[in-house]
Amino acid sequence: MGLKTYLKESYTELIHKVTWPTWSDLQNSAVLVMVATAIIALIVALMDFSFSKVMEGFYDLLFKT
Repeated sequence: MGLKTYLKESYTELIHKVTWPTWSDLQNSAVLVMVATAIIALIVALMDFSFSKVMEGFYDLLFKT
């Protein structure tokens, strides 16, 4: 199979066989991704804050001056 045939078949598949999402579907997906990202970022921030406080307490116990 040559490059020309490959490109022609790829184009035909993209135009006639692929179902593209509607604008509304894209917007809904974008909102879902943003909300999920915000939730995950909040969880990571809380874990970081908690670990930081635990480590501060641990170091205070070990290296009291």
